Amino acid sequence: MVNNIRSVLISENVDSVCAKILRENGFEVTNKIGMTRQELLDEVKKYDSLIVRSATKVTADVIEAATSLKVIGRAGTGVDNIDCDAATRQGILVINAPGGNTLSAAELTCCMVVSLSRKIAQACASLKAGLWDRKTYIGEELQGKTLAIIGLGRIGREVASRMQSFGMKTIGFDPLVPPEESITFGVESFQLDQLWPKADYITIHVPLIPPTKHMINDLVLSKCRKGVKIVNCARGGIIDEDALLRALESEQCGGAGLDVFEEEPPKNSTLLQHSKVICTPHLGASTKEAQKRVAEEIALQFVELLKGHSVPGIVNAPTFGQFQVADNKYWVKLCQTLGKLADKLVTSDEQKNVIVSTRGALLEKKGTVLGIATLVGLMSNTSSNGINFINAPLLAKEAGIKLSIHHKEVLMSCDGQCPSSAVEIKVEAGNESHVLVGTTEGSVLLLCSIDDACFNPCQPLQGNLVVTKIDDDKNLELELMKSLMTGEACVRSAAISAPFNEQRWCIFNTMSPTVSLKQPVFWTQLMV
Repeated sequence: MVNNIRSVLISENVDSVCAKILRENGFEVTNKIGMTRQELLDEVKKYDSLIVRSATKVTADVIEAATSLKVIGRAGTGVDNIDCDAATRQGILVINAPGGNTLSAAELTCCMVVSLSRKIAQACASLKAGLWDRKTYIGEELQGKTLAIIGLGRIGREVASRMQSFGMKTIGFDPLVPPEESITFGVESFQLDQLWPKADYITIHVPLIPPTKHMINDLVLSKCRKGVKIVNCARGGIIDEDALLRALESEQCGGAGLDVFEEEPPKNSTLLQHSKVICTPHLGASTKEAQKRVAEEIALQFVELLKGHSVPGIVNAPTFGQFQVADNKYWVKLCQTLGKLADKLVTSDEQKNVIVSTRGALLEKKGTVLGIATLVGLMSNTSSNGINFINAPLLAKEAGIKLSIHHKEVLMSCDGQCPSSAVEIKVEAGNESHVLVGTTEGSVLLLCSIDDACFNPCQPLQGNLVVTKIDDDKNLELELMKSLMTGEACVRSAAISAPFNEQRWCIFNTMSPTVSLKQPVFWTQLMV
């Protein structure tokens, strides 16, 4: 999947260390800067990976045109210029460089807070205009003031550390960071409605997603202390700029430091020209050090993906890293194979329910990964988009396939065999239902049972397999063997299950990828 990426298109000015690292590791790198939209649409289809900063808009039509694309890398943090939903649908991995610009963004935020407190930008402009006005630009100390930090990730924590050295009290909100954790780095957590009226300064460090769009609005500003000062070095659109302007004009807001805007370049000149606004043209990551770090970080992640390893910057497939873990490799392959077999056995077009049950301590925390692997196998012959670990959950949901995951500590006993770890996959559709149980021995994938009819020993899932269901009649097995032998198939091995409910399952491993059975029995064929 992504471990065979080789060709990379870099569409923006990314530090040269990125291309250097990629080329040293065998990638073919093409730099094409300043392409028009049509040029991008024509060019992107030639590559299996793309690296951008924030200017290239990787929209749904770009992704649709990129028929070979497997990975989109963002040399930076925010991915709002990438249509991640469209990428997911096409099975394209989106990664970013989450740590590279942390210090630069945090330092700019702190500069904004200090500048707002002492009116540095306004005093500078006044002096350059020939005025010597000390009275108008009387500021305030930060010592003892309260800074509210919205988003306590990497950047939020660095801001907290630095502003605490000014003697500020730091409070914050982050739904993913529990209060007992935030207090360890000096931030007291509150719910948002409790936080707003406590803050002298507010700084924002969250992504722009639907729940954070216009997070700072008229209602929120009305709940704040009169004269509150606000800094946004995260993403434009988190602050409702019209609401902010109204609050500035009414003096409910005492000042704003803005590095990002709803539209870039910004067109709200009234806001930019307001005397209490200091602004910069999206410079949060614009330091030499940050640009080199993000370029290096994104390149090294591409190298790790090529090696089949997990990477820290995955954006649109939270479990993808688990598919790269060596210990999971053969269990994932087993579930894909069982999913393929289940698809052959359950022929109904009605909505499918898939129940994946892991057994044994080894698989206790692997259920989600193995469930997705099962979906990949189950849908491998039915999805027109091309199915993989990235888009399987989405495409399954759209196809009406319901997946549920369970874990059972109790080990399964099958005809005297008791594997220490196993996966049970049950697929239901309409009146049809089949249950498959499999395990692994090293790199060997094994089928333990079908519909509680056990194979002893468990049967290898490899090569060209013919799977048939027969009544409990051993003579019929011989007839099936004859049917296969009289055709063009060469049978390598054959196995028959123990009877269950007066029925048995047979597995034939054949030399031929295509066979035909003359007997009036249920049968299907699987190539592993």
